[in-house]
Amino acid sequence: MSFFPKISFQNEVEEYLTKVFRNKELITALGAQEAENKYQSLLSHLSHPPGFTTVRVNTHLASVKHVKKLLLEEIKKQFKGLCVPVLEHPKLQDILLIPVIGPRRDLKKHASEVIVGAQCGYAVLRGAHVYVPGIVSTSRFVKAGDLVSVYSDIEGKCKRGAKEFDGVKVFLGNGISELSRSEIFSSTGPLKGLGIRMIEPVYLSPSFDNVLPSHLFLQNLPSVIVSHILNPQPGEKILDMCAAPGGKTTHLATLMHDQGEVIAMDKIANKVKKIKQNAELLQLNCIKAFCYDGTRALSVEKREDNQEGPPFLPESFDRILLDAPCSGMGQRPNMAYSSTLKEVTSYQPLQRKLFTVAVKLLKPGGILVYSTCTITLAENEEQVAWALKTFPCLHLHPQEPHIGGEGMMGAGLSLDQLKLLQRFDPSAVTLQGMDINSLQDSREDDLISLANKDCIGFFIAKFIKLNSK
Repeated sequence: MSFFPKISFQNEVEEYLTKVFRNKELITALGAQEAENKYQSLLSHLSHPPGFTTVRVNTHLASVKHVKKLLLEEIKKQFKGLCVPVLEHPKLQDILLIPVIGPRRDLKKHASEVIVGAQCGYAVLRGAHVYVPGIVSTSRFVKAGDLVSVYSDIEGKCKRGAKEFDGVKVFLGNGISELSRSEIFSSTGPLKGLGIRMIEPVYLSPSFDNVLPSHLFLQNLPSVIVSHILNPQPGEKILDMCAAPGGKTTHLATLMHDQGEVIAMDKIANKVKKIKQNAELLQLNCIKAFCYDGTRALSVEKREDNQEGPPFLPESFDRILLDAPCSGMGQRPNMAYSSTLKEVTSYQPLQRKLFTVAVKLLKPGGILVYSTCTITLAENEEQVAWALKTFPCLHLHPQEPHIGGEGMMGAGLSLDQLKLLQRFDPSAVTLQGMDINSLQDSREDDLISLANKDCIGFFIAKFIKLNSK
């Protein structure tokens, strides 16, 4: 049952998506009513956080068992003695799953209110505290130490520094203000640091602020699966084309036991800096990060012998990950998607440019994995159909582990081809809350099965390059 309203889109984007999820292939296979029910269910799921927090253990530095023990102690401390299990995944042996408790419907709302921006609000729903830059407005007389109710301005209409806000806002829970209103909106410049310490969030998830930073990496479940599917081997040369902030990059290096070479590229300098910081924090030495546009990463001229970075000669890499820039519609929670149709449809051409470069940079016999965190056909199954037609050297390859559902109909792919794809569709499970009693009554296998489905919307395709023609 929905706790929040369904995700909202601009009208033209909503019309576009409605056509996608009512395409002829789907309607023929499922029937109009079933297709519509699935689509409406998806919209409800997208506005709620996933049912589990997924953390990847840095097995380069510590064992899963050791980190699990430390994490159980941390959660017990954060949740004031409440016993929430930490689960090991049978097919992904470097992650831990923590069930999310909520939504908690019986929280009392306080007179003093704090309004935060949408992105800050989504982070709160996944376990974060409120930091000062995320605060948009507070009630008039908020002081440090006050109990406050925190709301998200999902449409971005609250004016910074306002003393009250009557627009569309979503209750996120209660917290204690660390600062007074005058300190939060100080004229001397933007403050940093903790603004509201959440003590009664609507969804109870552990905070990972400075928790085992070199041992854990917070990642969505499908994002972890991607690196396992690429399956890099020690000594190989791997390219992560659009790598920031480095979650998959560092995972690839860990799976290779830090032996070989992982080239990470991103065209935004600050994001490349973040990749390097994460590699250093996790003590991984085989990663080399470069600020470079992936669409220009293919060299048309001879390279210097000592040149490490891009552009690269054709057929330089054993395996390539293209986790492509995308419309991001699979991210959860998201209650108001603000991009225009022009922005949504701009990704397909960019993805094809990157994909074309990736195919040329891949060695014969090499593996290319393409992934997105979105739900459209144009950026997912249509890209697979285009790739198979455009590059006869590419063949779809089975994925291991295969945890998500198969690809979605509508792009003209055969049923056999769709079975080789992975589409993570949050609507594959009923939207349900989790309280401590139902959690304690649940079997571990059932919880793992739920975690596999109740995650973000995501897509994965795996190709093998059979020859260089």
